[in-house]
Amino acid sequence: MARINDVGGTEGFGTVDITEDAEPFHADWEARVMGLVNALGAKGIFNTNEFRDAIESMPPREYLSTSYYERWFHAVCVLLERKGVLEPGELDG
Repeated sequence: MARINDVGGTEGFGTVDITEDAEPFHADWEARVMGLVNALGAKGIFNTNEFRDAIESMPPREYLSTSYYERWFHAVCVLLERKGVLEPGELDG
């Protein structure tokens, strides 16, 4: 069964924006999320396949309504709970 991230050939999503973007991050928190992913991966907390799976397992509505780095942050939170680094709900505000 295809996951929500697999939209190849699906119509209705509009054109792909291929505009060159000089800035890799649009907000400071995005750079911090990338730093977290790199640091946690380097420490062996999770690997690339686990990270990708955590993103691709998001509920479709949530996946489609979040930005690229919001998905990354979601994956970090899911994996930190799954790996026992954080208690379930510890990050809930």
